[in-house]
Amino acid sequence: MADRMPVILDVDTGIDDALALLYACASPDLELVAVTCVAGNVPASQVAENTLALLELVGRGDVPVALGAVRPLVKPLVTTEETHGPRGIGHARLPAPTRALVPGHAADLIADAARRRPGEVQLVTLGPMTNLALALKRELRLPSLLRGWTFMGGAFRVPGNTTPTAEWNLHVDPDAAKACLAAWGAALAADPTIPLPVGMGLDVTERARLLSSDVARLAHRAGAAEPDADALVVGGDARATNDRARLSGPHAMAAVGSVAANPVLHFVVDSLRFYFEFHERNDGFYGAFVHDPFALAATLDQSLITTEPVFVDVEAGPGLAHGMAVADWRGNTGRAANVDVAIAGNAQAFLDLLVERVGALASTGDRRPGSIH
Repeated sequence: MADRMPVILDVDTGIDDALALLYACASPDLELVAVTCVAGNVPASQVAENTLALLELVGRGDVPVALGAVRPLVKPLVTTEETHGPRGIGHARLPAPTRALVPGHAADLIADAARRRPGEVQLVTLGPMTNLALALKRELRLPSLLRGWTFMGGAFRVPGNTTPTAEWNLHVDPDAAKACLAAWGAALAADPTIPLPVGMGLDVTERARLLSSDVARLAHRAGAAEPDADALVVGGDARATNDRARLSGPHAMAAVGSVAANPVLHFVVDSLRFYFEFHERNDGFYGAFVHDPFALAATLDQSLITTEPVFVDVEAGPGLAHGMAVADWRGNTGRAANVDVAIAGNAQAFLDLLVERVGALASTGDRRPGSIH
């Protein structure tokens, strides 16, 4: 497995972060070096508990998990339990983790891993960039020591999902995002061979709508009984697995029978049901944008996205543009590109990968490394 990509995931777990963690554990082309936790969707202590518990659920208690920033660099922390639930995992419940966090701060873990394995480790930040900003203070050479950096964040040519202009992750800590992008810009000016960070914003992640029929497909892949898997499909779902399910689906996705008996499927369904309810209220469809696993999948397979290099800064000042990713598409500033921004993506290919990989991970017959035991 020498061709596996070594990855550190920086998360604020979070329902879509949880799916990204499952995707990471299910991916044979990924070596999960560590997971670092940052305050964002929920407070950092809850992020850490969710992360430890979910990794244990799928038999990956070997993965180091470190606690990082408990608040943004400058502004007060604002969390979003209305989106992700009071514990950040929707309606789901997880057993309390039985192991502790690794000692030390997440920023030190990121910097130390990059020093130990220069040019090897890919960093994927799926929440606010606070941990990375702190890591850059500890190790100024980080942009040249990492294999690369992918971030989920920003709304480049589309409206924001938190304010008219800002996406959630950047809005939580715009000062950190600004500092990280500036650091990469300075490093690229000194060494143009450093890979551009890949920015996955709402422009692409909101093209992938996970529906109840996709969850049913995932349950089928995991080996759930057909009636139990089909029962997940909510009536009217345009991608229903069959006509019978499309016509007779319940009013809300719920785990029953063999789906409820499978701990990974049960978690997926219960956490996503909350997420689906949120999007139904706020975005008019019973399903969800699953931003974070799309960013991870595109890190492993860049054929899933089309990117364009551009100079990006973040507005950290007050007003309607607070937290906005400002992309210089026309080159008005004369500044060199510091981000490879995703401008298009193959949403269906990504959803198929998500269904296949997480479904295989949940399958009781799957005994590959990283699967549940």
